[in-house]
Amino acid sequence: MPIPVIAIFDIGKTNKKFFLFDENLNEIKEEYVKFSTIKDEDGEECDDLEKITDWAKRTVEKLCKDPAYEVKALNFSTYGASFVSIGEDGKPVTPIYNYLKDFPEDLHKEFYSAYPEESINQTTASPTLGMLNSGLQLYWLKKKKPEIFNKIKYSLHLPQYISYLFTGEAVTEPTSIGCHTKLWDFPKADYHEWVYKEGIHEKLPQQVPTTHSFEKIICGKKVQVGVGIHDSSSALASYLIKIKEPFLLISTGTWSITLNPFPKRELSFSELQNDCLNFLSIHGKTVKASRFFLGYELDHQLQKLNTHFKKEAKYYKNIQPDEKQVTGLLSGTTETGFYPETIARTPLVAEIFPENNWDISAFADFDTAYHHLVFGLARMQVASLMLAKGASETKKVYIDGGFVHNKVFIRFLNGLLKGYELEFSDFPLGSAYGAALMLKAFN
Repeated sequence: MPIPVIAIFDIGKTNKKFFLFDENLNEIKEEYVKFSTIKDEDGEECDDLEKITDWAKRTVEKLCKDPAYEVKALNFSTYGASFVSIGEDGKPVTPIYNYLKDFPEDLHKEFYSAYPEESINQTTASPTLGMLNSGLQLYWLKKKKPEIFNKIKYSLHLPQYISYLFTGEAVTEPTSIGCHTKLWDFPKADYHEWVYKEGIHEKLPQQVPTTHSFEKIICGKKVQVGVGIHDSSSALASYLIKIKEPFLLISTGTWSITLNPFPKRELSFSELQNDCLNFLSIHGKTVKASRFFLGYELDHQLQKLNTHFKKEAKYYKNIQPDEKQVTGLLSGTTETGFYPETIARTPLVAEIFPENNWDISAFADFDTAYHHLVFGLARMQVASLMLAKGASETKKVYIDGGFVHNKVFIRFLNGLLKGYELEFSDFPLGSAYGAALMLKAFN
């Protein structure tokens, strides 16, 4: 007898993953792939939408032909801040523009002169992030590429576009809309006034709950197909469903995102300036979040360390905490000059790292330099945690994602967060599991 399965695509910036879960949500199969990036029409790097599309379709076709499994449900978790815009024929008219693409300075001035920055940032709970404010990608298309904008029937955030490939249903849902898009007016619980004034709302399809699914014929049988979910919100979903008392979640990876589903106060403008923002949960409730480029900064610095000390790329993975160095750094008796180079220099970052004394050639060996680097990142993590915590009193912190395997990082966190109850999850499927849970728990 074939095993009934829930199939999940979990599409990150680096790894594209495919999972099968049984009906009890136990993982029974996984596949990881990577694709080379391509260039958009401006010559800037972006994900290869055609390859992602072909891979997703081929993977499901292959699954249909496998007699070992019977597909019962299908859902999608992907990174946020990325639109795929489709035309009347349902085909893409844009690439997946990279959210790190520069936002034109003249357009920045034009937008914020029409919609004052402090006011719009607070009501949309979105810091000024350029293309990372995905709503501004559509504003940019309207102003700079009107011939493309006019061809758009619907703009779909990436999770909803991958779902659309299998359902033909164009929708929006809360976790993608509420992810620093600058589209959503949190006090009003509707699109912001600017979205209507600029006609952007006409490009955004009907809203449905994150837990919504469509019954479609796949593999010749009826399959429940979810509408997709933003990966950070998906990682949070499994905790929200299981845990009722207040907690904080640090989800680590390329970004570290600290999520507080139980915020006590509305965001202040100073918090927004420090890259603190609001998300919408699977229930459409406000989640306070703070973020920084944790994994990206580590990778950037490791390249420099590996080159200088002539080490293999994976050398750092075997480094254990050196208690003498750890104690010296935590007590302040050892000075550290670490200075982040890819993390946005917000007022908070400038306060934590006031001077750039970071000179890796001053260290005797890789391991010593690495301890200083990770201590700096751990300090940044604690500051990010406190931002998201705000006025909340909880001391319960869950930490998941790739950094739970970094023993030096975890040692520093334990040392910096005495009095907190830290629980580390060695569960690498957070966002995939959350996407599966959307179908299993609510249908």
